[in-house]
Amino acid sequence: MQATVKTYDETTRSGSVYLDNGTELPFGTTAFDAGPLRLLRVGQRVNIVVAGDQITYITLSTFPVPATPE
Repeated sequence: MQATVKTYDETTRSGSVYLDNGTELPFGTTAFDAGPLRLLRVGQRVNIVVAGDQITYITLSTFPVPATPE
């Protein structure tokens, strides 16, 4: 799923994204650390993996996301 970075805190490595439908979802340090990123910028497009209502993985939109078990 794709989203756009709304906020990002370099100190805590957490923030929030807007989904394409306008919904805002927060992400924590665990989701950020699960991917290969070092930082994010507000307005940047990202790929995310969501489990329930939580983001579990975030990376740049040009990077692949890990396969999710079905």
